[in-house]
Amino acid sequence: MSAIPTHPRLRPGLAAAKHEADPNIVVVWDQLRISHGELHLQQMQFELLQRMNGVRSISVLENELRMKFGDSTVLNGDLLRFVKELDDLLLLDSPRFADYLTGPVREPSCIGCYPAEPEAIRTLFRSHFVAEGGPGLPKYSENAAGLRAVLAPHIDYRRGGVSYAWAFKEVLERCDASLFVIIGTSHYSQERFTVTRQNFKTPLGIAPVDQAFVDQIETHYGDEIYNDPFAHYPEHSIELEVVYLQYLYENIRPFRIVPILVGSFRDCVEAEVSPTAQSDIRRMILALKEAEKAAGESVCYIISGDLAHIGPKFGDPEPVNEAQLTHSRSQDQELIRSAARLDLNAYFDRIAKEDDSRRICGLPPTVVALAAAEPASGRALDYGQYVHPQGHESVSFASIGFYR
Repeated sequence: MSAIPTHPRLRPGLAAAKHEADPNIVVVWDQLRISHGELHLQQMQFELLQRMNGVRSISVLENELRMKFGDSTVLNGDLLRFVKELDDLLLLDSPRFADYLTGPVREPSCIGCYPAEPEAIRTLFRSHFVAEGGPGLPKYSENAAGLRAVLAPHIDYRRGGVSYAWAFKEVLERCDASLFVIIGTSHYSQERFTVTRQNFKTPLGIAPVDQAFVDQIETHYGDEIYNDPFAHYPEHSIELEVVYLQYLYENIRPFRIVPILVGSFRDCVEAEVSPTAQSDIRRMILALKEAEKAAGESVCYIISGDLAHIGPKFGDPEPVNEAQLTHSRSQDQELIRSAARLDLNAYFDRIAKEDDSRRICGLPPTVVALAAAEPASGRALDYGQYVHPQGHESVSFASIGFYR
């Protein structure tokens, strides 16, 4: 049990705003979603938070607040209790928080997108397979083989569930691997690549990370893969694929994962230079190939990425209209065809020529995974385009199988 910090310091990733209904209350929340829920603070409590810089001791903090707010008892005379509450909620940069960041398990951050109860998850996922437009229930075969990689969405299950089902039916029926390299879009980090050694926990259990594979990536790429210790915590692009793998294999065989987040390729788009020509991207592709060679077993890549993001939610000036949706669908189909025929140059060039104006978030993981996996063929499995009823946003996504 960690001691209460004597010189409390707030950690990065927190945000605050006035309460909508009561301007005397300040709402504090965690943008990294490590700590769930919100704090509703009185002005004096919020003032205290702002002064927690790691230099002031608890006694100094109390004296400063008494000077500002008078000689009334600070926080009902229990400043230590308040600091302990903050530390218990993992809101302080403290030994407790450091232990959490470097511990063996990454706690789930996407419960709400899927249920917290295992049986409810199973019911939800089964419904994706049997829904209208779904692929039907998957059938496991001990002779399953041939799948090298699969593109799956990472949009929420409510909107993309059927497309997830198409991708993961292919995994169960045509994959012989027990080691899955999951390469997903990094939505929250400025780093190009971020790998974590933490095992992924969900209500369906713990998916272990293959530490030897990560060792090889570190050896051939460098320890920059750990530069952002926060990147994986708020991220959904790995977790949503892990839960599906757990559902598929929970009564069949154990598996391991390698979770890799890939940041923006905006520099490549602006320069209209192929990502595989960039030294750091080439280095990661080589590191993955070397790690797979050292693993000495079948490996399947899961590409976690969506397609277009258009509309005011993403910065466009006007609500999406039918002409835009038709154009976007047409562009998406060209991207899908390019990916399925393994023409990464055509895939990237189409995105670059429109200056990535449709914000194709699957660009980085798709390029890296396919360049590393080098499949022999591809086949489109499913396509979806969500449209907000008032045109506030549209997000499109697809499932594609890639084969040896």
